[in-house]
Amino acid sequence: MSRQRLGQHFLHDIGWRKRILGTLPQAANQTWIEIGPGHGEMTQLLIGENRRVIAIETDQRLAEGLRASRDSDPNQWRGLEIVNADVLTTDIGALAGEKIHIYGNLPYYITSPILHHLFRWAARIATIHIVIQLEVAERIAAHPGVRDYGYLSALCQFYAQPKIALRIPAGAFRPPPKVKSALVGMALPGAQANLDITGVANEKHFLEFVQTCFSQKRKTLRNNLLAISADKQIHEALATTALRPDARAEQLTLPQFAALFALLAR
Repeated sequence: MSRQRLGQHFLHDIGWRKRILGTLPQAANQTWIEIGPGHGEMTQLLIGENRRVIAIETDQRLAEGLRASRDSDPNQWRGLEIVNADVLTTDIGALAGEKIHIYGNLPYYITSPILHHLFRWAARIATIHIVIQLEVAERIAAHPGVRDYGYLSALCQFYAQPKIALRIPAGAFRPPPKVKSALVGMALPGAQANLDITGVANEKHFLEFVQTCFSQKRKTLRNNLLAISADKQIHEALATTALRPDARAEQLTLPQFAALFALLAR
């Protein structure tokens, strides 16, 4: 049974589960963190070849059901650890070491907060694979100059290299969601590795700067930046970075944001 307030839609179709598995990196001795394992639909496919799977499940009934399955057949579920907690309050770094792989069938309404939370441990994450609403997936993977490109795109592409791996029909889930779904794969690191923005504090300020640039998409970049800088400085910074005075945030690449940040956020 699904609890709608938790946004639960379980991947019941084994064919689609196997297709998803086929897009994931699979090697022996990996450590996976699974967000929202449900009844273990994907968990049982992730386990194998001495892989460690840490399943974070906020629904106590489902967590207990997973424990019962594991305890009844410890060989089949070997390597499974179950954490009954809200992922948004879970210290991911305390659960596992370096080079973590993450899979999640996420509640669609909190996709962005979960990604913000995960990126706190970006240096320790190798890949992220999430099943989310198609509309959000398209925003995450959008590039500059495309209407869907926004702050969420820039955030995800700062930390990772996202791409839509699969589009998944509603019929693959029980109960079927009312929106289209997709699997997004992200290899880390992203643009962050090639930008001269070092330190947690600087990264935080840079992303706040980018968020300001996108604060009102209908306005020009110059108008949005008036919230943090004087018009003369903005005009000079745009000229120095060879950007038009009427440029908009959705036209800028991350290196261009970084160049403006260096001039305006000192």
